[in-house]
Amino acid sequence: MVKLEGAFPVLITPMTEEGEVDYNGLRGNIDHFINEQVAGIVVNGSTGEFVSLTKEERFKVTQVAVEQVNGRIPLVVGTAAETTKDAIEYTQQAEAVGADAALVINSYYAHPKDPEIYEHFKAVAESVQFPVMLYNNPFTSGVDIGTETILQVARDVDNITHIKESSGDITKARDITRQGKGFIKTFCGSDDLALESFLVGATGWISVAGNIAPGLVTDLYNSFVKNDLEKAWELYDQVLPLCNFIEGSGKYVQIVKRAMDLQGLAGGPSRKPRLPLTKDEDEQLKEILDSLVAVKK
Repeated sequence: MVKLEGAFPVLITPMTEEGEVDYNGLRGNIDHFINEQVAGIVVNGSTGEFVSLTKEERFKVTQVAVEQVNGRIPLVVGTAAETTKDAIEYTQQAEAVGADAALVINSYYAHPKDPEIYEHFKAVAESVQFPVMLYNNPFTSGVDIGTETILQVARDVDNITHIKESSGDITKARDITRQGKGFIKTFCGSDDLALESFLVGATGWISVAGNIAPGLVTDLYNSFVKNDLEKAWELYDQVLPLCNFIEGSGKYVQIVKRAMDLQGLAGGPSRKPRLPLTKDEDEQLKEILDSLVAVKK
């Protein structure tokens, strides 16, 4: 099993102006992130608009990502689905084509109870051999998974190795990390709580902001690991305006896609019902990007 640790941008799925998946753009973006020395990447996550993609598109995004990464960095594939049967199919496909791990959330329309979530995660993970990262995101799925449920299923299933914790509750990240020591590791899933999550023991960060500032989020994590907290706080202060904008906007997909376009990378439109940024939102994004460029200089 590969080592999953560090800052992992969760990639957008670039699209053409006609709304088709831009697979060549995806390849180029992946090379860009590898050149920026990110620890790993995630595809087919929420930021990748997985709910707006067909099954065939999701399969092809996974295949293209595996081919382009070519073992250079760890690749995690989002394999979420409303039903356990479909989640198993996506997860098995990701393993079969050579991804390094799967990222699995609970059903997001049914609002399942914790015993149902336990069985869902257990069945998906036991259908494969590679690592499975659970995903707790009550803002997206409508369910805040109980800490004990997360810990119990990780105790019971050997290849459930990580959790992306996105509840925004730092005490939950703390409790999972400390109580799960030895059998589950925590990835921060809330961009505006990244450094706080590292301080309570998180060993990774699946970052939306990492699409826009991959070098910055990588340096932030690495500074923390080196115990250079002064540098880590300095970098965190620099990226927080972007993180806060992403977390508070409700338009994280559109923000990242527009930022990619502005940086000469592959972004494109989002699929409806998502609409483009307003003029004010676009100006705010440009101001944030300008500030990040100024920092680099």
